Amino acid sequence: MTMAKPTVPPDIVENMKGIKHKIVILSGKGGVGKTTVATNLAVSFAKRGKSAGIVDVDIYGPNVPKLLGLEGQHPTGDGEFINPIIGPQNVKVMSMGFLLRKDDDAVAWRGPLVAKAISQFLANVRWGSLDVLVVDLPPGTGDEILSILQLIPEIDGVVIVSTPQEVAVLDARRAIQLVEKMGVPILGIVENMSEFVCPKCGESYKLFGEGAAKRASVEYAIDHLGTLPLDPRVITLSDEGTPFVIQEPDSNVAHAFSELVDKLSAKTKMN
Repeated sequence: MTMAKPTVPPDIVENMKGIKHKIVILSGKGGVGKTTVATNLAVSFAKRGKSAGIVDVDIYGPNVPKLLGLEGQHPTGDGEFINPIIGPQNVKVMSMGFLLRKDDDAVAWRGPLVAKAISQFLANVRWGSLDVLVVDLPPGTGDEILSILQLIPEIDGVVIVSTPQEVAVLDARRAIQLVEKMGVPILGIVENMSEFVCPKCGESYKLFGEGAAKRASVEYAIDHLGTLPLDPRVITLSDEGTPFVIQEPDSNVAHAFSELVDKLSAKTKMN
């Protein structure tokens, strides 16, 4: 049964009317590289000449500033509006991480405060005119997921991120079911860490198994958007705050991101 979608508050509609496309990134569980996919996807769109933004609504674990090398920055504002932080490739960025006194401060908020913060990220941040806004959700199927899917007007769709292992895909299936109940389009599923290619011998290893994400895509009749190989340089560069697609543009992972951008651009009719 599809849940009835509530009316989006008019202040959010007004503030986001200049954003042409909204792509939501979701995973059923943590540790599958969802935020790495979201940040590099936003930067990949910007590299194509698109005006891009990313909003990090993982209130309890805001890692977008770390991955984009923006830790320690704090937004300016006037009145009720906040100016987003400008990241690599001029990507506009907003995250709870910018509002904490220290990068490792914990957010001890209950649901209503979290929903209020998400609403303000949508209604009170000066997003301006953007070709695409990437929305990085927290893992799981909790209140934040419901809030964001209900509050964003005219979502193009959701991208589900999973690793190949069965337990990750099991949680991805739950995420798929939730999104379908919300009546939001699913753009497809991305299989992260699909294989490791040894840099010395060239052998390929399926460290987390294979085939589970593809089977889920067939079962739920959604697109399998592709696979992203496991590359240790992604971890190193993420820790350094450097988007992988900028630092290693000729790598297999960067090429895989480029193919993902092609598919998402076609599915969302992004000119």
